[in-house]
Amino acid sequence: MTGYDPQQSDPQAGRERWQRRYDEAQAAGRVRDEDFTTLSGVEQQPVYGPREGETVEGFERIGWPGEYPYTRGLHATGYRGRPWTIRQFAGFGNAQQTNERYKTILRNGGGGLSVAFDMPTLMGRDSDESRSLGEVGHCGVAIDSATDMEILFDGIPLEQVTTSMTISGPAVPVFCMYLVAAERQGAAVDTLDGTLQTDIYKEYIAQKEWLFEPGPHLRLIGDLMEHCVGHIPAYKPLSVSGYHIREAGSTAAQELAFTLADGFGYVELGRSRGLDVETFAPGLSFFFDAHIDFFEEIAKFRAARRIWARWLRDVYGAKTQRAQWLRFHTQTAGVSLTAQQPDNNIVRTAVEAMAAVLGGTNSLHTNALDEVLALPSENAAQIALRTQQVIAEESGLTNVADPLGGSWYVEALTDEIEAEAERIFERIKDLARLAVPSGEHPVGEMTSGILRGIEDGWFTGEIADSAFTYQQALEKGDKRMIGLNCYTDSVEDELEILRVSHEVEAEQNRVLARRRELRDGAAVDRALARMVEVARGDGNLIEPMLDAVRAEATLGEICGVLKAEWGEYREPTRF
Repeated sequence: MTGYDPQQSDPQAGRERWQRRYDEAQAAGRVRDEDFTTLSGVEQQPVYGPREGETVEGFERIGWPGEYPYTRGLHATGYRGRPWTIRQFAGFGNAQQTNERYKTILRNGGGGLSVAFDMPTLMGRDSDESRSLGEVGHCGVAIDSATDMEILFDGIPLEQVTTSMTISGPAVPVFCMYLVAAERQGAAVDTLDGTLQTDIYKEYIAQKEWLFEPGPHLRLIGDLMEHCVGHIPAYKPLSVSGYHIREAGSTAAQELAFTLADGFGYVELGRSRGLDVETFAPGLSFFFDAHIDFFEEIAKFRAARRIWARWLRDVYGAKTQRAQWLRFHTQTAGVSLTAQQPDNNIVRTAVEAMAAVLGGTNSLHTNALDEVLALPSENAAQIALRTQQVIAEESGLTNVADPLGGSWYVEALTDEIEAEAERIFERIKDLARLAVPSGEHPVGEMTSGILRGIEDGWFTGEIADSAFTYQQALEKGDKRMIGLNCYTDSVEDELEILRVSHEVEAEQNRVLARRRELRDGAAVDRALARMVEVARGDGNLIEPMLDAVRAEATLGEICGVLKAEWGEYREPTRF
């Protein structure tokens, strides 16, 4: 594979470069003052590599931590510098109930929050819409207006806590509510740090939670990118999500390739807006699935960093490290959990979490044992949190940067996944040629290929084929799941799971009705009208949307006027 630097093939020269970076980090206080020994007291080096004088074929693809192509990690220090952020995904019922859960997570050592929204919120609907009936607060927290967001983070200083929000279709108005909640806290909004998912491509490909045609969605995303670059530089407005692609049934290589292709599409979007890749690329982050095949997942994460760095440098012209870095959050695989013998899910989650850590994740969420049945109970959520803490504090995995680097098996798997991803990229380029035979792509080649693949159902077809193949393997017993198709005898008692009362929906609707009565309705109407006026032109929609949110316009109202202006997306019927 091309795109690697031959001068980096000398392991000894690379070690010297790594040592200088590590020494600089240590002198600057960026290495933790910890006991980096084994349980038996054996001193461990911060990194391991080829012996002096040893040559390794293809070493330029492996390298050293903190060195292009970042196969072994973004930082020379590995987790000796900074461990991953323990970020637990949580949300249920109303904003007050979820606020209490967040405070429990933070008290128990969680390092960041990740917001789960209920289905009406994910679809841009108010809780009192007819299509919301029976769904309010059941798969996440209900958010109807900025006041809900204010309650959600009451007593949690947003300047000090990084917050991830897993929502894409209505991500921009929900983000505006988050900014207004921060304003009402008195926070310095320009210092906020966190991540918004916003990845509409994966909705068309896998999850199906969209509002508009691709064009208006990409317009909103471009507006958001511009706003964050100009006003909230630390905040990451896009988390390109492979998680939902994998959960829909893709292979590891498909998850990697489809996700990175989507990321390339967003790079092309930023460039089409005149944004400097050195400025906006660091604001892109990624969200991957950690599945149960331990070594394949580790290889996937290592290949992801390597491919992204190479494409950003060689295709999109990024020159700085920060613009070439792929930062990613990981969640353990929901689809690997079983309702049968659910205690086994604790073991599965631990294996998957270790794969994410050995792959160099920047933050991690561990699923709870009962998540296949319902939202996590408090006890199950604590076990999931403790799983990460045991790995971080007891396992020794944070002592050495990329401890599996140089493994014949891991390096071969990394190369294989990279090669398969490149084959998939070529197929997407073929789709781009079908979409634009002239080769003159207004936004970019990868964008044209993605949009054609969505229109033709190519992505969903590829995922469906992979899912079907795996399901057949399960049914034949070629692939095993303990408790599902083998070792099915069980002595477990029935789990007590979290159940969200239907009274939550009734109360949310009562509060929403009262909120509408008390607000200045004329101010809401003026703000929504101004937002539509901007939507008809080419101005940036963030500021008028913020004004509508400040006036307590609801999520359904904001999304509703934009649907009336832009229309709704209907997936083509295929047989």
